[in-house]
This record gives sequence, C-alpha cells and structure tokens, in this order.
Amino acid sequence: MLNNKELQARDNLRLNKPKVLDKILKQDEMIKQGKSVALITLNYEYICNFHCEHCSSDGLMIKNKKDRLQAQARRHLTPSSVKTLFDDLDRIGLSNVAISGGEPLSYKDFDQVIEAIGPDRFWIATDTNGWYLDYKKAKHLKDIGVDKVQISIDSFIEDEHDTFRVKKGSYKRCLQAIDASIEAGLSVLLLTCVTKQRVYSDEFVNFLEFATKKNVPTYVTLAKPIGAWAGNLLSVCGDKEIKYLEELAKKYKILTRFWGGYGVDLGCIAVKRGITITKYGHVMPCPYIQTSIGNIFDEDIEVILERGLDIKHFSYGEKRTCISGNKDHIFLKDIMPKIWTHKEPVPFNEVFTENDFVDPVKAKKWLKNE
Repeated sequence: MLNNKELQARDNLRLNKPKVLDKILKQDEMIKQGKSVALITLNYEYICNFHCEHCSSDGLMIKNKKDRLQAQARRHLTPSSVKTLFDDLDRIGLSNVAISGGEPLSYKDFDQVIEAIGPDRFWIATDTNGWYLDYKKAKHLKDIGVDKVQISIDSFIEDEHDTFRVKKGSYKRCLQAIDASIEAGLSVLLLTCVTKQRVYSDEFVNFLEFATKKNVPTYVTLAKPIGAWAGNLLSVCGDKEIKYLEELAKKYKILTRFWGGYGVDLGCIAVKRGITITKYGHVMPCPYIQTSIGNIFDEDIEVILERGLDIKHFSYGEKRTCISGNKDHIFLKDIMPKIWTHKEPVPFNEVFTENDFVDPVKAKKWLKNE
C-alpha cells in the first residue's frame, strides 16, 4: 500500500518524468512474472576524497597515481558504455539508479554520465559524503536531471563522525549539504551505517530525531564484514538488533535494504530489487555481497539477472532480513567468508554450488557455462 508521500511522488513523476512512472506502474506485473525490478547502484568510479573506516570498496579504491593508471588500463565504464547499458536497462523496464563509488561528486565526467543514463527515462540519485555539496552544486545537480541526493552521516556527534570518516570538518559540511539540497529542490535521503553497538545508543536516536525534524527519511545500512571491515564480526548486528531497529521504525522514517520502500516490499533486495554494477562491469547482488554474477561487457544484462534470480539466496520468497549484515543468518556464516578476503568480486561459480540454486538443472547450465 502506497503512503501519501509515495502517492505524491508518483503525481510529480506523472508531470515531470512520465516515462519513469510508466515503468514503475508495470513493476507489479514484472514481480508476478518473477523478474527483477532492480534499483541500479552504479559504482562508476572508485575515486574518493575520504578514507572512511568502514569503506566497502576499500580494495578497489583509487588512492594514488599508480592505482589510477592501473584502473584506467583495465576495461572499465565510460559515458559511452553507460549509455549502452542504460539503453538495455530501459528496454527491460528498470527505472531507478543511484550513482555511487567512490565519491560521485568528485568524478570529472559526472555530468556526462547523467546525460548517458537519461534523466527523462530514469529516476536518478547520487550518493555523496557531502563535502562538495553546497547550494551551487545542488542547484546544478537539479538542473542536469538528478532527482535525489543520498548524504552519508555516520554519527550525530561531530568528533565521532569526523574520526570515522577520517576527514575533519566533514560533519559541518554534511549539515550544510542537507540544507543546500532541500533549498535546491532535491529529494534528500540520509545514509547511515549502524553497528551492533550504535543501534542502542542515544546518539542514534538523536540522529533519527534530527532527520524527523528535517522531514527526510533515513536509510540504515547494517555494518558488513566486507571491504575495510572484512571479517569484522564484532560490529555486525544480529536478529536481536534488527528486531530493535524494526521497533524504532514504528516511530521514525527508516528505510533499509531488507524491508519495503517505494511501495515494494520483497525482503532482502539483492538481485530482485537491487544490483550493483562496478566500474569494471561486474554485476553484484548488492554492494556488500561482492561476488560477480556476470559482467555487462561479456553478457546481456537480462541473462545476468536471470542467473542471479536462480540463486536461491536472491530468489523471491527468501527471509525478510539483511543476509549479508545479520550475523545470525546462514548466508553471512557460510557464504560471506568466501568473499570477504578478496579485493575483487569473486566469480559466482567460486562461491556457489549446485545446492545454492533453486533448480538443480538450471544450476548445471549456469555452472557449466562458466
């Protein structure tokens, strides 16, 4: 059931982005057919001006000139290949994208990427740490077709945030970015990482109170044992913490990767409601499940999505929880250790066996192909 805010959003789409609304209205039928209605996270680049403690892209992060030269020598996304990719994504009915990485607002060809995606045919968000997001930048983003900014704040205590982000002054810049984005007419979403310890803290409640006063929702990412935090289970939440978070969501506007948003509730969104595409073309079930279920430079995206949905952990009907961020879930216990020691997305056939697929016959097909 759509709430009033979501109904209003659809009315705005009808006026400003009718092609996007048309695709959204067809999503229920796509779900009935067992197809993906994925929100696309596009890790276009791995350049960043921060060195965050928990960075999930730590292994791929471009940190110096040598890393940059090596990255550019590899097959990678360009505005041209983004245009080809999003032509295909548009053809199969997908409608939402979030630019990520890295810090998108540091990308030199950010505007060209937005043009390649096509603001008339996709609802476009961008993740950001807020450092570069003043009113002038926010107004520019609105003018070129960006609809939403997703601003990361990882503590409502200034010193804690700046220490976590390893960037003094970043807290103040985040607060300014929120106000600048609202003033520019952008939708705003606050992104925050929650550890087992933080979820019970007064600081986290104060953060949610602040978001409520600003009338912006909070997207909670559970701490994951991946990237810079590879194997770090001390910070990972379990069933108890997730249940407590659900209690908080009765009072505050909280979105997650494992319960409904935008009128769609499919549990864990991996593949069926979300995929991540890396700079190098790998398609991952989510930013934190760093296994490649295919590469867009080698295969049609429709084939890759079909394969992903055939893996039972990502199929329709799975448990309503974050499978990569719940220490009590079998996926985190059995599958995540296979990938958290690697810096590159691990090929799916090195992670999953026939037993991990819905259909043993199709499992043989996919595994044989690889």
